[in-house]
Amino acid sequence: MQPHDWSGVFSAITTPFRDDLSVDHAFLARHVTWLMDHGVRGIVPLGSLGEGATLSPAEKLEVLATCRRATKGRVPLVAGIGTLATGDAVALAREAERLGCDALMVLPPYVYRGDARETLAHLSAVMDATPLSCMLYNNPIAYGTDVTPAQLGLLARHENLHAVKESSGDIRRVTEIGERHGDRFRVFVGMDDVIVEGMAAGAVGWIAGLVNALPEESVRLFDLAAAGRVDDTRELYHWFLPLLRLDTVPKFVQLIKLVQQEMEMGSARVRPPRLELEGDEREQVLAVIRGRFAALPQRAA
Repeated sequence: MQPHDWSGVFSAITTPFRDDLSVDHAFLARHVTWLMDHGVRGIVPLGSLGEGATLSPAEKLEVLATCRRATKGRVPLVAGIGTLATGDAVALAREAERLGCDALMVLPPYVYRGDARETLAHLSAVMDATPLSCMLYNNPIAYGTDVTPAQLGLLARHENLHAVKESSGDIRRVTEIGERHGDRFRVFVGMDDVIVEGMAAGAVGWIAGLVNALPEESVRLFDLAAAGRVDDTRELYHWFLPLLRLDTVPKFVQLIKLVQQEMEMGSARVRPPRLELEGDEREQVLAVIRGRFAALPQRAA
């Protein structure tokens, strides 16, 4: 995977579960194909939205294998590398390479919130583990560690580090990365409800969440923004924002899977400790989802 391949809408794909909470590989393969057919340019399993922390090591490899068979080389397959221990992350990265993944999205360690030296050492170990193209996932809100644009320069020695998923929510980060590092890194927006602002600041890609349910609208929004069609972008973004904001709250997994269920492209099942929404909370979210669907703009080519 070359640096220029890091562009467009990539799906941080959800992990589907059967009634017994085992992974539904048949649906996973169908979902991957459906996303690609609607213009998604990359598939990213095992991330936060994919409930990677609840999957066993064996299940992670099985998910990657299913996605590899489904993508068939049509789009890059980017394995999310997130673990408790650095050694486990290195092992998972090497297995992802063995299974034919095209790239890695490298997460900071779960649970332990290291300082800058520790965080950069962990990320470096994973990037050194294989020659695969890498994306750094920076999400200080969720993980409690922050790789600043200045610290990013310390990782530039890794020739296979080509992209950054920036999920701080601070659009100034996008411009600062460009100012400090030029075109060394391809910047992706990692939070759904700042995609238009991020692209205006210089981002070239989007690791999207609501795309799991609404790929056509997601790809169209990205393409309109990239083409500079301001009025059309604003109209679609205005419609989409109440749904995109579901990606930026603690229960984003439950919420996005509920949108999938409403679109009849998936179920709302999640693995504990997450639980499906219920009662007034669920009804309030459904009112937002169904209200947006009722006002869905006409789909145009």
